[in-house]
Amino acid sequence: MSAELFDLTGKTALVTGGGTGIGQAIAHALSDAGAYLIVIGRREDKLIETLEGRNGLPISVDLMGDGPLTTIKDACESHGTFPDIIVNAAGLNPRKHADDVSPEVWDKTIHINLSVPFFLAQTFVPHMKKKNWGRIINIASLQSQRAFTNGIAYGASKGGVTQLTRAMAEAWSKDGITANAIAPGFFPTELTAAVFEDEELTNHHASMTCMGRNGELADLVGPAVFLASDASGYVTGQVLPVDGGYTAK
Repeated sequence: MSAELFDLTGKTALVTGGGTGIGQAIAHALSDAGAYLIVIGRREDKLIETLEGRNGLPISVDLMGDGPLTTIKDACESHGTFPDIIVNAAGLNPRKHADDVSPEVWDKTIHINLSVPFFLAQTFVPHMKKKNWGRIINIASLQSQRAFTNGIAYGASKGGVTQLTRAMAEAWSKDGITANAIAPGFFPTELTAAVFEDEELTNHHASMTCMGRNGELADLVGPAVFLASDASGYVTGQVLPVDGGYTAK
C-alpha cells in the first residue's frame, strides 16, 4: 500500500476547537501528514501554541458570537486559502441534569455541537465542489448511542451529529466530498476534566472498555489521517468509534 494515500501535502485543514484537546491532537496529526492548518478557537494564545513550528493560520473567534462564520470565511479569503478538510472538534458539555437544563443552556449546546458543524461545512462546500474533493470529519461521542448521567443536552446534540454526518454524506458525496465522524471514548481533555479528576470514575470507564484503559490523544492520529486522506475515498456517512471497545461490550 502506498504511503501517498495518507499524504495531505497540498491540502488545507480547518479545525474548530483547535487550541486544546481532541481538536489540537487532530490538527497536529493532519499537519504532520502535510496539511496546512487553519485553527479556530476563542483563545488566540492556545491557537498559537497549536501552530508552534507548524504552517498555519490562527483565527480567534467565539463560535457563539455574532457572525463567526462570516469572520472565518473573510479571514480565509484574505489569506487566499480555503479548507479541503473540515474537522468540527469544538464542543460544549454543560453536565446538567434534565431538571436543570434551561432553554439558554440547551440552545448553546445544540448550537456549538450541531449547528456550527453544519453551517461551517455549508460555507465551504462550494470551494470543495470546485475541486471535486473534500473531507468533513465530525466529532460524535459515546453519548451519540447511549445516555450518561447529566448528559441530556450533550447527548441530544451528539445523537444529532451522527444523523448530520449521514445527511451530509447523502447531500455532498456525489461531489467528491466525504462526511464521516469519529466517536471518541473517554480522553483527557478540558471537556472531560470532571471525569479524570475523579479516580474512581476514571477507573470505572477504563474498565468498561475491551482494552482496559481510557483513551490517549495519540490514539486519534491514525483515524483522523485516514478519514482526511485519499485512503478513505470510498468511506462516507460513517461513524468510527475510537473508544477502546467501550461500545463493543
